[in-house]
Amino acid sequence: MVYPKLNRIFILLGLLLFLGLAAAACSQEPETVEVTRVVEVEVASDPVEVPVEVTRVVEVMVEPESAVSTIPFQEQWAASGHADASAEAFVHWNEEDPAEVPADCAKCHSTPGFLDFLGADGTAFGAVDAAAPLGSTVECEACHNDVAIDLSSVVFPSGAEITGLGAEARCMQCHQGRASTVSVNDSIVNAGLDPQADLDTVSADLGFTNIHYYAAAATRFGTWAMGGYEYEGESYDPKFDHVEGYDTCTSCHDPHTLEVQFDECTVCHTDLRDAEDLVDIRMPGSLVDYDGDGDMDEGVFFEIEDMRTILYDLMQTYAAEVGGTPLVYDELAYPYFFIDSDGDGGVSEGEAAFPNAYNAWTPRLAQAAYNYQVSLKDPGRYAHGGKYIIQLLYDSTASLNEAVATPIDMATLHRNDHGHFAASEEAFRHWDEEEGFVPGTCSKCHSAAGLPLFATEGVSISQPVASGLNCATCHSNLETFELYVFDEVTFPSGATVSFGEGEPANTCINCHQGRSSTGSVDRAIGELGDDEIADNLRFQNIHYFAAGATLFGTEVKGAYEYAGNEYRGQNEHVGAFDDCTECHDTHALEVIVAECADCHEDVEIETAEDLRNIRVSEVDFDGDGDVTEGIAGEINTMAELLYTAMTDYAVSVGAAPIVYDSHAYPYFFNDAGEGYSTWTPTLLRAAYNYQYVQKDPGAFAHNGQYIIQVLYDTLVDLGADVSGMTRPSPVQESDS
Repeated sequence: MVYPKLNRIFILLGLLLFLGLAAAACSQEPETVEVTRVVEVEVASDPVEVPVEVTRVVEVMVEPESAVSTIPFQEQWAASGHADASAEAFVHWNEEDPAEVPADCAKCHSTPGFLDFLGADGTAFGAVDAAAPLGSTVECEACHNDVAIDLSSVVFPSGAEITGLGAEARCMQCHQGRASTVSVNDSIVNAGLDPQADLDTVSADLGFTNIHYYAAAATRFGTWAMGGYEYEGESYDPKFDHVEGYDTCTSCHDPHTLEVQFDECTVCHTDLRDAEDLVDIRMPGSLVDYDGDGDMDEGVFFEIEDMRTILYDLMQTYAAEVGGTPLVYDELAYPYFFIDSDGDGGVSEGEAAFPNAYNAWTPRLAQAAYNYQVSLKDPGRYAHGGKYIIQLLYDSTASLNEAVATPIDMATLHRNDHGHFAASEEAFRHWDEEEGFVPGTCSKCHSAAGLPLFATEGVSISQPVASGLNCATCHSNLETFELYVFDEVTFPSGATVSFGEGEPANTCINCHQGRSSTGSVDRAIGELGDDEIADNLRFQNIHYFAAGATLFGTEVKGAYEYAGNEYRGQNEHVGAFDDCTECHDTHALEVIVAECADCHEDVEIETAEDLRNIRVSEVDFDGDGDVTEGIAGEINTMAELLYTAMTDYAVSVGAAPIVYDSHAYPYFFNDAGEGYSTWTPTLLRAAYNYQYVQKDPGAFAHNGQYIIQVLYDTLVDLGADVSGMTRPSPVQESDS
């Protein structure tokens, strides 16, 4: 039983103990706090529990502020560019009248301005309402506040909005530049000119558009942000997808020092010694000599530097020839481009001054100059989106080349990567307008993450649109570079084949197998008569680069095989060169031509094009009397005859005339340019095989005589004259 009197004693003792502890810290300044305790009281005659609050105001000592409230990462931040109060980024307006950071600059050049932009000061989100006072940098409060931590999207100067971001959304509000394709075109239109029609018209009302500084996010998101000047009719790389875990601003840069976390880079890039070596990085997805200097070991950084030099030289030529006023550039003096008063091609004393700003701009020169500046003002351009920058420089060079008296030779320059890494091409950009996802029916081969999912889970589901394939698409471990293992691969026909258990080439044929087969075509035709025109028939497309289907021949029935005929199976080339990875460079994808030349000594082989001249058989398959042409020539002749036979057949059965366009879906059209719709089963089978041959450019090498068998039988089915031709035997002889 607890009595009220004793209870009061216990309370008093507790308070005395508390005060004693406080007194032990008497060297510190006291702090007043309220202490509340809830006790239970029991009355002897009639016990009940009565809550009693006992409150006392006492003075307690707290630890020194430095021990409990040190600002996390303050030391790291203090040494960063964000904290450099003497930097031009924060003192530029000190001598201005009024001495303040203007509203259109305050967002990124002061903490009050950024808080204003966020609406953390009570104003509306997304705009700076007032100039900011001088004296602040990018301080802790700018990024660490209730609004900033919830940011998940960013709107770029082009008007494009990138959503679904994490902590990096804070970085990207400022590191996005201040201009875009839209800005440049607007400046041209505002000068009374057309960005396309008046390309070489000089206008005193047209000036230089500046991307601004450190526009890392614009570089990184490429065409999604349109930070560079993108030329009409061209496609560009989107966001550069680095490997998982190192694909955001804050996963690559320390968010407080801003420095690249170099030690993390060395996990994969094991040959790096220090941060200076980052410029030397070049991955297997960059096996193209962009700048044409013959050096494909140099880092992408140096490819960009050389391409910018090429562009600058051409800009100077164009400015003198077309604009009539020589031009020079100084990256340290605003507005950067100046009149080359003495015509010596360099910046002489006094030329890099505002009164001497360049004044003979044409739309074409303004577009190129903008991209030139874009390629300079992001120091990390080579890592953030180097290939996007290369495309901008290439296109600017090509544009100027159209207008100068003596164009430079661009034959050795390159704009795009090889197929797997050609992020600007249709194979990866097709779904950009479709909610940003590649559907499950396409994602295995047209997204970076589709094949790994298929390898590990055996399924294909929708995936985000990708910037081409990347290391993690084929490699399950990015430290040891082990491949995902496939022991066998199932083709569209349902057949399962393999190059051997765990062979690397099995990875390739997961995608290089086409999407249709003999069975697909037969199912589409159903019970229709051979020459019956049917409105419900639709073209069946093999898809692209079905090299695996060609190589395995009748084992997978990728081409349409006619009932009752025998066809060749897997093309067994010589032992050391009988699968994908033994004949093709696994990253560049190109045939290893030098290896072919070692055996095929009867043909002069210097380039991949020369491989088309290879033949071993002396049989005149196409009946043209030439037994010296390569197997590729035999196939081409028969394909041409097939196209003629198709057009003749269509007319003979009363169907619409048929026209083929290899670059336009659905490939077959009537003579009015509309998608072809008067198919018969015979014509559909023929069109399928014709397309098959067009879409495997290496068919002559993958399984040449299988393809000739298919073409021969298709011609027969159309009623064409094959009397001078020879159908290869079903049993393989060496042919390619």
